[in-house]
Amino acid sequence: MSDLLRQGSQWLGQMQLQHCSSPVTYRRDQESHEVDATFGRTEYEVEDEYGLRVGAQVTDFLIPAEVFPFDEPEAGDQIVAPSTGSGQATVFEVMNLAGQGHWRWSDPHRQTMRIHTKEVGTE
Repeated sequence: MSDLLRQGSQWLGQMQLQHCSSPVTYRRDQESHEVDATFGRTEYEVEDEYGLRVGAQVTDFLIPAEVFPFDEPEAGDQIVAPSTGSGQATVFEVMNLAGQGHWRWSDPHRQTMRIHTKEVGTE
């Protein structure tokens, strides 16, 4: 019997990639690769030593594992997203998210990587 949930997840991932993604440039050191990614976000809270909780959100990039140019993302890698009208591309840096690492699988079948980033500038 075929795995209908896996097939449905694969189909949904393909539709998301075809209709909801944008080309971005993934950079590590001097190497760069263009891949299609879907923008996302992760909300999180951190608690300081006084018990004060501070909420924030980070920009995530969802990239299919099959097209990801490296074995896995590394903190410090950069993702350059195209301009949204300002004429300059936005640069994001892969970052560790408090207690959650710098990336995780976005689906139970490990088809899509959810990479946590912070905006660090424009170019």
